[in-house]
Amino acid sequence: MSARPTPAAVAVTPGASPSSPDGSATGTSGTGVQTPTRTAAGRPRHLYEVDVLRILTFACVIGVHTTSHTVADDDVPLNALLGLLHFTRLVFFSLTAFVLVYSWSLRPRPLAQFWPRRFLLVGVPYLAWSFVYVGAAWLLSGTTRGDVPALVTTYAEGIVTGTSWYHLYFLLVTMQVYLLLPVIVWLVRVTRRHHVTLLVLAFLVQVAVFACYKYLPDSIDWLHGYQKQFFFSYVFFIVAGAVAADHADPFLRFVREHRRAVLWAFAGTGALTLGVWWVQVGLGQSLYAAGTPLQPVQVLWSAAVFVGFLTIGAAWADRRRAGSVVARIVDYASDRSFGIFLSHPFMIWILLYGDSWLEGVVPEPWLTLVTYVLVLVLSVAVTEVFRWSPLSVPLTGRPSRARWRSGGASA
Repeated sequence: MSARPTPAAVAVTPGASPSSPDGSATGTSGTGVQTPTRTAAGRPRHLYEVDVLRILTFACVIGVHTTSHTVADDDVPLNALLGLLHFTRLVFFSLTAFVLVYSWSLRPRPLAQFWPRRFLLVGVPYLAWSFVYVGAAWLLSGTTRGDVPALVTTYAEGIVTGTSWYHLYFLLVTMQVYLLLPVIVWLVRVTRRHHVTLLVLAFLVQVAVFACYKYLPDSIDWLHGYQKQFFFSYVFFIVAGAVAADHADPFLRFVREHRRAVLWAFAGTGALTLGVWWVQVGLGQSLYAAGTPLQPVQVLWSAAVFVGFLTIGAAWADRRRAGSVVARIVDYASDRSFGIFLSHPFMIWILLYGDSWLEGVVPEPWLTLVTYVLVLVLSVAVTEVFRWSPLSVPLTGRPSRARWRSGGASA
């Protein structure tokens, strides 16, 4: 069934001018025609569907990390769930490319302005949280505590390799995408009449890369285990996100008009992914190894999740009532999601450190669910405190709300 955006789902982005990556006009510039990305007046609207995609992705990131820390080696259902949840990094990079190219198409700006702002809001948190995690591990270590040169060396290595903690490579790859944005925009522009071919080629390259990672591990010895830290490990997802942004109007119209088919394809691809997981377990792989993220089936599954989550987001955007309780919750979650992403592994660490009291109180498999809820609550609380502090930018990637509130009050 076709669904058209309701007036409540349309919001104007002040000061934005609708233009394509090459500076030419796109979309509907006149009045009277409402599209998925434009109001009837032809002005760009906030994409609430992307907010939902972001929230669902980050919620699943927390699910991956809590499950991987609490699941028993012989727990079949939870290991199967973990295999399904391993789409998160791939969807994250598609989302990153989509948002970057879409934002650039609305408001192209000199790189001398673009890069400083982007690196401030991602690079500074990357440096700050790398130090938090490395410093905490250093303080708790019985062998390196007090050894300042070891702290400095570990911190420097973590910054370069994205290994300060297990989730921070997300930010390292994101910054690589920032640096490559001019190339990505150029590629999208020069291949505009051949985007299907571009996507097919990128897909085949991605499958080949993941096949080497999964089934020919000796072929990537030269990467020394750092394959997940490089943008080329996610080339299809970066290209797909960028191409989707270049066709934002027809793409978002498609997921609305074919919502049922998209969601059935989403479910079917999930079933296929579970089938591959089960076959690999039957061939002798461990329950965990059968569901690792960098393998060919994840190319299909992660692409399906990206489109499926965006379809769910579009359904929400079409029914959103501005000012409603649910709308406020979604807006809040979207705003805090990056800070929650940054801090949630620290909450997992606190809850499960050493001879965890939590593991002694909560039996498996309930430990995973209880840990997830506690991590989510603690991460939201910590992020909220940070958002009102002078350290909001380095700790949440967002300006302090206290500064914003005081500025608004004095205006």
